[in-house]
Amino acid sequence: MAHRILSQIVVTGSRVLGRAFVEAYKQASASSKYAAQAGKGNVSGSNTYKSSGLTLDEACKILNVKPPQAGGTNLEAVTERFKKLFDLNNPEKGGSFYLQSKILRARERIEMEIREAERKAKMDKEIREGWKPQVYKDR
Repeated sequence: MAHRILSQIVVTGSRVLGRAFVEAYKQASASSKYAAQAGKGNVSGSNTYKSSGLTLDEACKILNVKPPQAGGTNLEAVTERFKKLFDLNNPEKGGSFYLQSKILRARERIEMEIREAERKAKMDKEIREGWKPQVYKDR
């Protein structure tokens, strides 16, 4: 009788662990496929939330600035708005740490977008003009 109970426990436990392993494998496989698509530049949602879940639109609304158009935006205006809002929400002066962190993430998101646009513009220019390495001559 004891061996029957013991064998049922072993069989049931192995089923549970087997199913958990299969589900974990499915999730890992789906995650790796998603990461591979994001790496190829397929922006199906992964590129939209690069900085703490903020979209570029949300970041611009938080800082009350216009979205960058073709990589060009007034970075000074973004920095000014950031400093003003960041100081207004200082927790030591009765502000909100949560709002302060959202403002910081919004600035980071906009700056990241500008850097990406500049990098892409530089690569496009290099492709149009061709790669011209700098050659240093020894004397």
